[in-house]
Amino acid sequence: MKILIFGLPGAGKTYLAERLVDEIDNCAWFNADIIRGAANDWDFSSAGRIRQARRMKTFSDFEIHQGRSVICDFVAPTKKTREEFGANLTIWMNTIDSSRFEDTNAIFETPENVDFEITEFLSDQQIFELSLQIRKRIF
Repeated sequence: MKILIFGLPGAGKTYLAERLVDEIDNCAWFNADIIRGAANDWDFSSAGRIRQARRMKTFSDFEIHQGRSVICDFVAPTKKTREEFGANLTIWMNTIDSSRFEDTNAIFETPENVDFEITEFLSDQQIFELSLQIRKRIF
């Protein structure tokens, strides 16, 4: 299963991903900043954001073909970037109204459909309960 955790910068995507990956068996995790750094591609234009979504898709699809589930956390601010990634399950970190990046705030599109909408920072127990719901969908 390919899981996308997305939302504005500072919404808690990486915090959640770091904890969820430990709760889901045979699961890889890719963080957008690490992947961008490896590619040395800090272009946040529309084309750069689509390129990043495709890059995250490539990494996650490799893991899927190896029989693993995968969690990717990245902003994915538009419907197009989320479609390019092609998640099986989406978690929207809707915990903040705006980020420190005005350009990202300006283009962020509220998603129409998500599997889970997180509206507050979760405790470890709540993260564990979320992982149980996700595991039910994997198996």
